[in-house]
Amino acid sequence: MARSTSDYYKSNPKARKKRVKQQARYNKTKKGKKLITGANKLRSKLKCKKGEDASHTGPNNGKCESLKINRTRPRKGKKYAK
Repeated sequence: MARSTSDYYKSNPKARKKRVKQQARYNKTKKGKKLITGANKLRSKLKCKKGEDASHTGPNNGKCESLKINRTRPRKGKKYAK
């Protein structure tokens, strides 16, 4: 069994292709576009440097932190980072 979702998709190219196709469709929806624009606004507001992500700590605020820390944080049942 894969340790993480990314490990699963790395070892299953057919499933990965299906997921990428589905994600592309989702990103074109109204909700998907709203999420993307919100993330981009926060990132520009915080003036994050290259190699940093805007970590969402609340509905309208956040902080800059490294990509690795932000993307590996478990999000089970949590909406925002601490």
